[in-house]
This record gives sequence, structure tokens and C-alpha cells, in this order.
Amino acid sequence: MTSPLAFNAPLLEQGHPCADCAVRLLAICGALNNDELGELKQSGANVAFAAGDTITYEGDVATHVYNLTSGTLRLSKLLPDGRRQIAGFLFPGDFLGITMEDEHAFTVEAIGPATLCRFARSRFDGFVEAHPYLERRLYALAAHELAAARQQLVLLGRKTAAERVASFLLMLADRYESTLDALSARDVILPMSRSDIADYLGLRIETVSRELTALKASRLIQLTTTHNIRLLDRERLELMAEG
Repeated sequence: MTSPLAFNAPLLEQGHPCADCAVRLLAICGALNNDELGELKQSGANVAFAAGDTITYEGDVATHVYNLTSGTLRLSKLLPDGRRQIAGFLFPGDFLGITMEDEHAFTVEAIGPATLCRFARSRFDGFVEAHPYLERRLYALAAHELAAARQQLVLLGRKTAAERVASFLLMLADRYESTLDALSARDVILPMSRSDIADYLGLRIETVSRELTALKASRLIQLTTTHNIRLLDRERLELMAEG
């Protein structure tokens, strides 16, 4: 659930409340001009969450939508047997709240400190109706999320543990390459824990750690810190991910 290609956003006037937003080019509001963005901004509020805070619970009435401006969120669902399945991660610039239902399908939690622009769903829907190009943008985001969900099904259903971990690292590398603060296509930041990665990939924590160690031993990656990985041989990693 990551942002598609960034907008070629209009320049904002000096002093505009969104002028310093680091992710405006990635967010759906990036296509709005000064007046439109100001109107949208007035209808919402900035909210901050600490690490571990819950933004929405699975089954909650979907009364708000959100733009993530900093931090990382995880989307999870509790299975009938008590296990947790992580459905995805959201990064700065991503939009939260696209649903045709009245309830949230996932629990959404902040992995670390996070800030979001929050809008009442009813007011946001009215704004979108008045700006049809935003409706087209939301449609594109929904299509992007559907494609990501299909990729996740392949990841969990057909790939080996090694292929899953390699695919995950490449997904994060592609994500950070598309953001404004990317270090490079070789550098991957892991804000989530090994437990989060395991629950996303359908693996045990020990398996994730073992596969990362194997990738390091094969000189495919370098573990620079616990939460930072450098891709040393992306071509070989892509071949592994493809099986």
C-alpha cells in the first residue's frame, strides 16, 4: 500500500500552511493549487501519535480519512485462532481510509512517532465531489492497493522463505527510492520489527533472521544497523525474489 508516482505539484505561496510539507508531492493533495489546498486544510487537523498508538481499530466506524505525513504505520488483522496477520505498511505520503464499507477492515497502528492530516470522511467526500480529478486520483490509489493485495497473495502462497524476504527488501527499496528523502535505491530502512516482518511474510521470527543472515553471508546485503540494510547486489536479489 504505497504511493504511486509523485505529482508534479503546483508551487505554493510563501507562508501557506502546507508549503513546508515534505510529502506533498506524494500525497493526493499534491495536485491542488493554493486555494484548493487551503480549503482542504481548513477542513482537517494535524494529529500526532506515539509509537504503539492505534489510529483505527478493525471494525471501527470509518468516520475519518488520513494523509500520513511522517512515520510508518502497520495494518493488521486478528485471525480467528488469535494469530496476527499484517496486511501492509503505510509510509509518508500514503492515504488511509479508502473503503466502500462503513467500517475499517484493519487495525492501524503507529510503528514509531507519526503525524497525519485527518479529515472527517463526510467533509472529505464532499470536497472530492467538487474536485473530480481527486476522485480519479482516489480511483488510481484503490487500483494500486488492489494490485498490492494480489502481489501479497502470490508472496504468501507461492514463494519460499528466501524469496519472500528478498521480495520484501526490494519492495522497501523501491518505496524509498520513490520518496523525496531517499538515500539511494541501495539503502533500505526497516522501521518495523523482525516480528512485524514475520507477520507480514507469514514466517517465524527465527526464519526472517536466518534468511537475512544468509543474504548477508552471500554478499547480497549488508546489515549496517538493526534497522538499516544496504543492497549490495540488487540483480541477484531480484533473481532470488523471482524464484
